[in-house]
Amino acid sequence: MKVIGITAKSGTGKSTFAKLLAKKLHCKCIDIDKIGHNALIQPYILNDLINKFGSIILDSAGNIDRKKLGDIVFCKRQEMQKLTEATEKYIYEVLDNTLSQNDNVIILDWILLPHTKYWEKCNFKILITADEEERKRRVMQRDNISEEYFCKRDLASIDYSPYKFDYIFKNDYKLQTIENGINETGKECTKKLKLDII
Repeated sequence: MKVIGITAKSGTGKSTFAKLLAKKLHCKCIDIDKIGHNALIQPYILNDLINKFGSIILDSAGNIDRKKLGDIVFCKRQEMQKLTEATEKYIYEVLDNTLSQNDNVIILDWILLPHTKYWEKCNFKILITADEEERKRRVMQRDNISEEYFCKRDLASIDYSPYKFDYIFKNDYKLQTIENGINETGKECTKKLKLDII
């Protein structure tokens, strides 16, 4: 099995790129953030998070309010680490099971990918970047947050070394640029991984 890893900061269009590349390569794409969201509804994880952060993270129905939780963990790395510790085992179990059932090509889409054991499993590593001002504008609009909150949250996010990647795509959010990037990335993946796809 060949694994393609795609990572980036929030607002770069990472997940859109990952889905389009998966379509290009006719392979499966795993949005690991979605696995993380599913982890939050597991009873034992719910209880662990309440113990760690208090009932302030719950909505009126007693479920995890992801925005309230995000307000806590996205601004401080030590708080994010608490969330990671609570959900990591579940995420890893789901991922390990999924990877064991695939013998062709799979794409992993995850902001935290370089900080996990799956990074070394990636045969081709892609970083998505974008203009910082445009990225900020898009995240502020998408998440309905202030510039101050964006900056605080962004400072707590992880950084990426460009030297650790096989391919870096600079997203300007234009359809033609994205299409060109997908075509070029697809060819690079096919060449390096010796895929008989494109």
